[in-house]
Parts: sequence; structure tokens; C-alpha cells
Amino acid sequence: MNILQPPGWDRPRGYANGIVARGTLICLSGQFGWDAQSRLVSDRYAEQAIQALRNIVTVLAEAGARPEHLVRLTWYVSDRDAYFSEGREVGLVYKTLIGHYPPMSAFQVQGLMVEGAKVQIEAMAVIPD
Repeated sequence: MNILQPPGWDRPRGYANGIVARGTLICLSGQFGWDAQSRLVSDRYAEQAIQALRNIVTVLAEAGARPEHLVRLTWYVSDRDAYFSEGREVGLVYKTLIGHYPPMSAFQVQGLMVEGAKVQIEAMAVIPD
């Protein structure tokens, strides 16, 4: 996989502009901050986001993939203020769980389909040939 960084562009912080990958594509549904029994782990954004990231790692493992194979994350967040105020807490765990920054997008949404959910994270990964 190669990170795309056009010459002269500022290096993005916390995401990549783009990535080139070849191999087996893995698409994950949006992961919530819930446990294996579909119970939200907390009412806090940070704890839900961290659990959603853990869930992504778990689902990737089912395909024989690891966090370094992630090529895209899309975050849907219901509370923009919590996203920013609790972002450092999430970021510290993110570095340990994921370890790199693929291309990402984040959207503030009016609500999520799971009552009480504050975040849902979609993921795509590629296991190299």
C-alpha cells in the first residue's frame, strides 16, 4: 500500500489524502460502540468510539486481516462537540489499536439507528496480494 501525498500539499493530520492498495477487499458495516451482545458499552462518545474501533479490529481478524490493512474509515458522529472534546482520549487508544491513518471522512449526523449511539464507524481494508 502506498500513501498518496501530492508534492507541495500540507501533510494531513489524523488521516491520509489517499492510498493505493491491491489485494483482497474487505468491507465492514458500520460498527457501533457495543459489545458482542449488542449492548452499548457507555453513554460517552469516547468509550463508544474506542469500542467501535475494537469491533473493527475483531471483524477484520475474521477475514485474516489486521489494522494495518485498513484503507478507509468513515465516522458518523451524533455529537460534534463530544467528537472534539473527547478526541484526544480516542486518539491515544486509536494509535495503539490501529497504528496508522488511512483516508477518513467524518460526518455529524442528526441521529444514528441505534438508540443512545453516539458514533458508527465504517471500514474498508485490503489484504495485499
